[in-house]
Amino acid sequence: MQIFIKNKDTLLYDDFKFKCVIGKKGFTSKKIEGDKKTPKGTYNLGPVYFRKDRISNIKTKLKMIKIKKTMGWCDDIHSNNYNKIIKVTNKINHEKLFRKNRNYDILIPIEYNTKRIIKNKGSAIFIHLTKNYKKTLGCIAIKKKDMLILLRLINKNTKIKIN
Repeated sequence: MQIFIKNKDTLLYDDFKFKCVIGKKGFTSKKIEGDKKTPKGTYNLGPVYFRKDRISNIKTKLKMIKIKKTMGWCDDIHSNNYNKIIKVTNKINHEKLFRKNRNYDILIPIEYNTKRIIKNKGSAIFIHLTKNYKKTLGCIAIKKKDMLILLRLINKNTKIKIN
């Protein structure tokens, strides 16, 4: 099965239809770092990252990783760790995963630009949470209740198709 992003506000999986939000500037097949666009294509999904202090009822077949206070995702185009999980330091630009807001209480990395990483082609593309459907910087965001349903349905072979 495949997750399908039908348009800028609909995520489909099997018979399930969820409201979602994408990047502020829409879709692109020519993603670059900081363009606020969601990359078009078909991608694998990574493991589920979650805040154990805030979320305890996740049921999924995906590998799960607890988010620690020191975790970040490198978006520094000058770093050898570009588009990888890192230990947070002030020397490297990054997305902090342990946040005050709840957007990253649960997230699934979309494996965009993760195998043979090309610097400045885009990083930290996730399916994460939203409360208000405010446009993202390139990720796909859904409500917590929808994420918990989606996590029950998908598995390690599930791909996401973004048109």
